[in-house]
Amino acid sequence: MDSTWVRSYWQRHGGRLTVLLAATVAALSVATGVANIGARSVVGPLGQFVPEWIQRTAGFTGSLTGFLLVVSALGLRRRLRVAWYATTILLPMGALQGLLQSSSLSVPLVVLSIVTFPVVLVNATRFDRELSVSTSQLAAGAALVATQVYGTVGAYTLRDEFTTIDTPIDAFYYAIATASTVGYGDAVPTSQAARLFGISVVLLGASSFALALGTLLGPAIEARFSRALGRMTGSQLELLEDHVLVLGYGDLTEPVVAELTDAAEFLVITPDSERASTLADRDVDVLTADPSDEETLRRARIDDARAVVVATDDDAQDALAVLTARDLNSEVYIVAAATDRENVPKLERAGADTVISPASIGGQLLVRSALDRSDVYDAVARLVEE
Repeated sequence: MDSTWVRSYWQRHGGRLTVLLAATVAALSVATGVANIGARSVVGPLGQFVPEWIQRTAGFTGSLTGFLLVVSALGLRRRLRVAWYATTILLPMGALQGLLQSSSLSVPLVVLSIVTFPVVLVNATRFDRELSVSTSQLAAGAALVATQVYGTVGAYTLRDEFTTIDTPIDAFYYAIATASTVGYGDAVPTSQAARLFGISVVLLGASSFALALGTLLGPAIEARFSRALGRMTGSQLELLEDHVLVLGYGDLTEPVVAELTDAAEFLVITPDSERASTLADRDVDVLTADPSDEETLRRARIDDARAVVVATDDDAQDALAVLTARDLNSEVYIVAAATDRENVPKLERAGADTVISPASIGGQLLVRSALDRSDVYDAVARLVEE
């Protein structure tokens, strides 16, 4: 296999492969952990050396590790550095827990964890974004933690006034069950002070959970409104990789969008908010902004784009967009369409790798079809062969 092709493929898809492997390990960790918590029906070669309580504990903690890996994989999709650090810690933990589970079901988890770890290390430079946390998210997290600390410490302090709270773990269990309004009823207050304390935990817990839910749903609702208005959020733009940028929108652009829909991931950048809204209604990724603006192209991740297509009805605007794109990424392949044949050399000098004149091609097709009296598709085939 051509080594150049392999390097090119790795450069384009190494990040996605890392995310896919991490997500697969997460799913295996959850599945094998849940399977090994219950009855031991499948025992591996290490089963005789590892006590059963350790095996079952490893199954429980393995499930937790899997859920944490799911969160890390989502963070890797956003190229977060903290997610990369978390993944490098959780992968060895998952492999170790798989070994301690001592089940043949855990073999795929152990093997895939070992395979994924070097892939994550090799792609470390791809995950360089800092985690940005809003004030409301910090407040929600602090409220959740404070409520659980309050409930745990208070329940343990008043343990003599509850029926089944004897240890800090019992107190923590009570705090979680009460704050989440589950209330199993196994820890019953026996005094007025304990009942008042329980009421306070319910009120604080419900409020903190509601606040946390709001901070989670807020960005999702914002993304939905942004998409309806023809705008993409920063988190959506961060996920773009190996995509095609379509700069500007005009009559020539519509066939380009139709061809790209099933061929590749792409993003249309246009300053026309009405057209952007129309594209968004068709589930086309669109950014309402100036396609010749440097900051806009940086937000659209031109550094990771596989190609740039410029095809509007304004050659002057197209030339400016090509010039800006080439200045920001000297290696990206740029294809431009010239409305006037005279502007083909100008677009090439601006930095386009390929410039196509639809008017010239259309004229040649018409003449060849008329003179040869052949089908237009045959004429197209002959023109492409030349």
